Amino acid sequence: MSRSRTHDEGHFIDRVGWLRAAVLGANDGIISTSSLVVGVAAAAAKPSDVLLTGVAGLVAGAMSMAAGEYVSVSSQADTERADLAREAAELRDDWSFEREELAQIYVDRGVEQELASRVADQLMRKDALGAHARDELGISEMSTAQPVQAALTSAATFGVGAAMPLMMVLVAPTGLLIPVVSVASLGFLAVLGAIGAKAGGAELIKATTRVTFWGALAMAATAGIGKLFGATI
Repeated sequence: MSRSRTHDEGHFIDRVGWLRAAVLGANDGIISTSSLVVGVAAAAAKPSDVLLTGVAGLVAGAMSMAAGEYVSVSSQADTERADLAREAAELRDDWSFEREELAQIYVDRGVEQELASRVADQLMRKDALGAHARDELGISEMSTAQPVQAALTSAATFGVGAAMPLMMVLVAPTGLLIPVVSVASLGFLAVLGAIGAKAGGAELIKATTRVTFWGALAMAATAGIGKLFGATI
């Protein structure tokens, strides 16, 4: 039996679209909500006010993430469509030049000129625009922008991430609200970093440390601001 039938390769690049949006949404949900909660609590606000602030932050953040991702990824999709339209026009106007251009791309990658020309001929006979999209423009099915998917994924995962520190507000004793929310949120971030690294096939320790460090920095900054304003008030 041939190697192609028995060898199962595990690649993760096909997950990059939704994985990026999911990790970004959950990470932002945990960091922004926990930082908001810690900052308000540090200003000596009542637990009910802290919880209300956190819930408002969850709703506003989820909507902001959805809108931001949709607009951003839609802009990417518009650019991709415009590039594909230009490429299609170039193929109609000068097929021979486009064929040579595609062949030269393969030559630059190390393929012999004669073989590169044959490959370009065969690929363009089957799907000329697809061949140029992949090899000239760098657009493929795995990397194509999907605005709705990115928006929904970011909003949903932001909500899930934001709910975690809010649960800590509900169960933490009043006097220990700040340390409980802070420690629990850092734990949630570490778990999120590990899950993201595992799903994307990345280095576990590096991903976990990175997300935890920035979360701790954000909470420390907002706690300091809360203390300052609380003392001033």
